[in-house]
Amino acid sequence: MPAIDAAAKGTSGAVKRYKEFASKNAIMLVLLALVLVIGIINSSFFSLSNIRNILIISSVRVIIALGVGGILITGGTDLSAGRTVGLASVIAASLLQRPDYADRMYRTLPLLPVIVPIALAVLAGLVVGLLNGLVVAKLKVPPFITTLGTMVIVYGVASIYVDRPPRGAQPIGGLRPDFTKIGTGYLGPNGDLSIPYLILVAAAIIVCYWIMLNKTRLGKNIYAIGGNSRAATVSGVNVPKNLILVYAIAGCLYGLAGALLAARTGGATNNYGMSYELDAIAACVIGGVSTAGGIGKISGMITGVLIFEILNNGLVILGVNAYWQQVIKGIIIVAAVAVDIRKYLAKR
Repeated sequence: MPAIDAAAKGTSGAVKRYKEFASKNAIMLVLLALVLVIGIINSSFFSLSNIRNILIISSVRVIIALGVGGILITGGTDLSAGRTVGLASVIAASLLQRPDYADRMYRTLPLLPVIVPIALAVLAGLVVGLLNGLVVAKLKVPPFITTLGTMVIVYGVASIYVDRPPRGAQPIGGLRPDFTKIGTGYLGPNGDLSIPYLILVAAAIIVCYWIMLNKTRLGKNIYAIGGNSRAATVSGVNVPKNLILVYAIAGCLYGLAGALLAARTGGATNNYGMSYELDAIAACVIGGVSTAGGIGKISGMITGVLIFEILNNGLVILGVNAYWQQVIKGIIIVAAVAVDIRKYLAKR
């Protein structure tokens, strides 16, 4: 009898652990199941070339998600991320057009080292990030309202920048090959086994952000602010200063992502980055970053982005209508946040 009771308790404990795991990772499990179904329906989904393509697209998305994820951990949000990416894209692209391109934006501009326009794109992102941080930290305006306002402002600025009367806002093309190589080049032999530069850049950014979030005082302060900002203040954390830094770093990441996006696609428009912030927020939440603040890991952000991009890619391969793709993504975002909020309420 004691042996039977012990076995029953062991089984009960295992079932309980499985239920807890399923509850905590419900959205991720559903998405993984969808991925498996897509792969079974269309075997090309799991081909090496398709996986490589997913990783290339995810590289830029991961950089954006890191910036958004850091802000979410503080208990905030950033709706301006996508439009900041778009602004950075048009800035970098406009300064790196070929001299012989007929529709060159700056006809008398000398050839600049590639790093200079990229740095200016990052600087533009930094300005937007600092603006968000200052308004949130100093004026105490809620992050949602602050970044909603800057989202509209930044889109307007990007549209004005590319507006060339009398033709209006035109796509920026004819980018220099030494710039586009960053987005399309690779290390190793030609083929699916090569390592794209974008993946290497994303990996370097991931390592740096992981160190910042896990090994520095700023990282500890980010979690402390998200967990309880009042307690963090009492313990000596300069909350306004740290919030400004978080938003500034995020802005720099958006700026870099915008430049890399232009390099990958070979052009840019004022509509680049549209809804990227929603995808980043959804990816972070799917990856375990809490919208309530104080909880989140780099590994979760990366996993969320990969799962989201795999789902996007799978829907395209299956030929799902583009409008239905938006419906599905919207449902996933709402479901992910709902699950996250339920977990937060259960802990209270």
